[in-house]
Amino acid sequence: MHQSNNKNTQTVAAFVLLLGMTFAPMLAQADDYASGVPSVTPYRPSVSTPAQLSAPGWLEGEFGGLRIRDTSAERRDSLLYTFKYAFSPDWGLRIGGEAQVRYNDGQGLRLTGGGDTALILKRRFAIDDASAFGLEAGANFATARTGLGTGSGKTDYSLAGIYSADLGDWHTDLNLIGTRFGQVGLGQNRWQSTWAASLSHPISENWGLVGELSGTYQRGAPSTSQFLAGFSYSLSKRTVFDFGAAAGLNRASPNWSAFGGVTVLLGDFR
Repeated sequence: MHQSNNKNTQTVAAFVLLLGMTFAPMLAQADDYASGVPSVTPYRPSVSTPAQLSAPGWLEGEFGGLRIRDTSAERRDSLLYTFKYAFSPDWGLRIGGEAQVRYNDGQGLRLTGGGDTALILKRRFAIDDASAFGLEAGANFATARTGLGTGSGKTDYSLAGIYSADLGDWHTDLNLIGTRFGQVGLGQNRWQSTWAASLSHPISENWGLVGELSGTYQRGAPSTSQFLAGFSYSLSKRTVFDFGAAAGLNRASPNWSAFGGVTVLLGDFR
């Protein structure tokens, strides 16, 4: 009975997320040209995040899907969500995770369920009109069933340093993240470092392009690295779609992944 209730809850969560991905852009576009309505600040689709926060007082949502494939026939599909709220131009909070995950190890094991949940506090330090530093302190809670989470299976804590800058028509985000895992395997260090460097550029009034290199290092575990390329499309200043793919650059990284999603303003809570 308990397992059946879990499956029902997961199905409802996935259905609600799909509804949000479908109808939020239309709702957001309705008053796109109303006075005082800000533009969204997408953190999707790259691994790195910018120092800039979303518009203060406005709730912003990000919804998407991610498909990961490996050479070993291992497959992982997930529905992602993030809610962002900035109290000021310099302080903000976000919560996110995976509403639904489907995993297949390619050898008969199949798992379905919700994923982990992350809570992150953000602080921005403006340098000038074109650049800023940022700090993020976060916790990743092991809300997923065994085998479906993105963390260690216990609560993990992280601290991220960010540098963002406009370089003419180009924009760069550089991230360095330290994560302390709640549990690790034999011979593994509790700390993992993640690095990411992205470069984005508008290619028309509505279209943008982003490229990124990222990777991880943890003593006692294989290092990973990948290259990501993605496109964004601004349907309106309140609604931005994205899609793209990433390729692993070494054997420890997933062979490839594909993604798509949307960032929308959900409401004014000032």
